[in-house]
Amino acid sequence: MYKIKQHKLKVALCMAVQINFINNKRKRSIWVKKWMEDRNKYGHMPLLKELRQDYPSDFKNYLRMDFDTFNILLELISPIISKQNTKMRESISAEERLAATLRYLATGRSNEDLKFSTGISPSSLCYIIPETCKAIYQVLKETYLKFPKTKDDWCQVASDFKNQWQFINYGGALDGKHIRIVPPPHSGAQYYNYKNFYSIVLLALVNANYEFIYIDVGKNGRHSDGGILEYTEFYDKLTKGIK
Repeated sequence: MYKIKQHKLKVALCMAVQINFINNKRKRSIWVKKWMEDRNKYGHMPLLKELRQDYPSDFKNYLRMDFDTFNILLELISPIISKQNTKMRESISAEERLAATLRYLATGRSNEDLKFSTGISPSSLCYIIPETCKAIYQVLKETYLKFPKTKDDWCQVASDFKNQWQFINYGGALDGKHIRIVPPPHSGAQYYNYKNFYSIVLLALVNANYEFIYIDVGKNGRHSDGGILEYTEFYDKLTKGIK
């Protein structure tokens, strides 16, 4: 009698496991929500199209750049970030990837929040945004982030500040921006800044024409701008001089 009950219990457990497996399989089969599949209808791309045509200033406010600049950047990075369509679904276009990334950079919103405006899942955004940022840096770094390397280069920077702003012997305008983060495990107060949140610091140097010529990013938020500066290539050149 005991063996029969034990056998029935095993059968019941096996059936429960099987039913649970089938239910989970059914849930996983719906791997993209319907409204996300229709992101070209419900996402921000139709809005951007209308803004581009009728409200260009709002387009610029939304992505922090005008359409012509957006188009130039899109043309440069498309070969790097474009993906092929599959039999299962249509890929997220390079235009959508760039727009989502620029919106993230403009607002700092979470991927969970951005999914409602982009129609792209948070899990996809966590790959798309870093990949697109790397592509932007790759295509622009040699043209738009040129660090002065010679004495003549630095003299030109100083000359521009003198002529345009009447500042003598200026090597650049420097400022830092705290970027909010979730601190790494076991880091203690290492990333805790004077503004009372955890961050890393983006340090940027611009010339007289508002053009970035140097950046340093990733230092702990507890450091001041001056403390971070001491460990940069710019400070090394500043103190040792340029040969």
